[in-house]
Amino acid sequence: MKGFRILFITIAIFTCNLHFGQEDSQDDVSLEKGTINNQFEYVYKKSGNYRADGKRYEVVRVINLDQLRQNVLDTINAANKNAAELRTTIAGHESTIASLNKKLEDTTGNLAAVTEEKDSMSFLGILVSKATYNVILWTIIAALLGLLLLFIYKFRRSNVLTQIAKSNLSELETEYEDHRRRALEREQKISRQLQDEINRYKKMK
Repeated sequence: MKGFRILFITIAIFTCNLHFGQEDSQDDVSLEKGTINNQFEYVYKKSGNYRADGKRYEVVRVINLDQLRQNVLDTINAANKNAAELRTTIAGHESTIASLNKKLEDTTGNLAAVTEEKDSMSFLGILVSKATYNVILWTIIAALLGLLLLFIYKFRRSNVLTQIAKSNLSELETEYEDHRRRALEREQKISRQLQDEINRYKKMK
């Protein structure tokens, strides 16, 4: 009977040690690993409970509660650190994006200026579009061509008038020569008649 009692006590101690060893192992695994929610579930399941004054109370091991609090604080600190790093990264990205947007605006402005300059021509020191420049150029060419045609017309008309005037002058000179010749012939004829009359008058004396 005594030996049976010793055996029973030995088995009970061994069972308690095994139970506490498994509990410690589960504590290490559950409180060192897993999510915060799982750790809370673990502490809740491993806590004892009792009733007093009709109310239910949970008894939690202080070591588990301390470990859980430390885990929560570590998680919060890690989350805050991660959030700070993310904010720094975001700020860096925002700065890079702002710089890239500024460069894009400058590049777009330069491209627009180059495009405008490429599509424009300088006329009398004024930058005008190619279409306007072409209109002005062809207007000037048309005006010069019109002036040239007008000059040619005026020149030809003047030449025709000159030829007509020369022809009229030639005819007038011919008529004048004929008139002068006829006048000279009449004058000579009248002179001869006058001389004949003078001679006849002398003979009659």
